Amino acid sequence: MTHLFTQAYQQAPWRLQIQRIGGFLAALVGVVLIAGVYLFISAQTATAGLEIQSLERQRESLDRLIADRRAALAEITSAGVMTQRATEMGFELPDMSTAIYMVIPGYEGRQPAMIAPPPSSNSLPSPIIKQSYRQSLWEWFFQGVLSGASAGGY
Repeated sequence: MTHLFTQAYQQAPWRLQIQRIGGFLAALVGVVLIAGVYLFISAQTATAGLEIQSLERQRESLDRLIADRRAALAEITSAGVMTQRATEMGFELPDMSTAIYMVIPGYEGRQPAMIAPPPSSNSLPSPIIKQSYRQSLWEWFFQGVLSGASAGGY
């Protein structure tokens, strides 16, 4: 009683060819879409990289300009240049033996500037990159799946 089931009619050869061509074209469209997304992301990454390089060159140029300006400021405010400028303006060096010092009530003098907090051994630097940014996509996905399973979802 073992009968082989056979189809009552066969597909026309042109229909089989159209089905095969349609399957091939669907696969081709899928590959083209994936390649397009890859190229789009690669182009954005390359553009961002070029922009970063441009900004780094600009920053280096500004750093050099700032260093040049600081050097020029240090040169024009040096003791020798300031003395020469004061002499050209008519100022004279005082004789320290004849100098008169005045006491001003309430003036405590220059106070030291606190530029940085004192060093301590118990302060640890905070991490530069947050922990959430160090997590891979797989870790994030499985963490969500596992937390959903432990919450009673499954």
